[in-house]
Amino acid sequence: MVVQEFTVDLNKPLVFQVGHLEERYQEWVHQPIVSKEGPRFFGNDVLEFLTRTKWWAVPTIWLPVVCCLFVKSILMGHTIQEVVLMALFGIFIWTLIEYTLHRFLFHIETKTYWTNTAHYLLHGCHHKHPMDSLRLVFPPTATAILCFPFWNLVAFFATPSTTPALFGGGLLGYVMYDCTHYYLHHGQPSKDSAKHLKRYHLNHHFRIQDKGFGITSTLWDTVFGTLPPAMTIGKKN
Repeated sequence: MVVQEFTVDLNKPLVFQVGHLEERYQEWVHQPIVSKEGPRFFGNDVLEFLTRTKWWAVPTIWLPVVCCLFVKSILMGHTIQEVVLMALFGIFIWTLIEYTLHRFLFHIETKTYWTNTAHYLLHGCHHKHPMDSLRLVFPPTATAILCFPFWNLVAFFATPSTTPALFGGGLLGYVMYDCTHYYLHHGQPSKDSAKHLKRYHLNHHFRIQDKGFGITSTLWDTVFGTLPPAMTIGKKN
């Protein structure tokens, strides 16, 4: 008796379907569907609303928070120059977090119902529908929740007066990352450096999905040897 394989119905909410693919999920999710119209995730309208975010919501919500954090460190006795240096360090650390999360969490291989479902919500949906403009940036509600453990982590290593500036730098790095990510998918860059970054990221989506994990730069791909082969060869030449 032959058991019929599960088929995802793209006309129905996807989130609770994809888990049924089991071992075939990884193959399915890395076959992009290029469409500006994103799929429906949930049958529930509230849950569906929470998965959709306009790109401009990210800087609108978080840049004022970043400014408040910088001001807080200044009011606690640090000079503007010191805050700038701490902010730059926070941005630098964010680029490593960006690479690490993308490589080791967002591209983790799953095959069970609930791990497939979680992966699809986290990052799989972006690879399946890479041009879905409302699911390119992280929902502010989820970002707010994640801010608490990251704040506590920074506070564990830093002093009370430096924690706001360092965390603010990291948060600014995140804002730059999300806005850059959106631009790489939907912008039309005119400068060579931006064109290169767009090709580099779209190469990750449509050619070699297990390389090229940086978004805002190729720095950590270069350091850890995960540049796509074509870029590595081009660099040598």
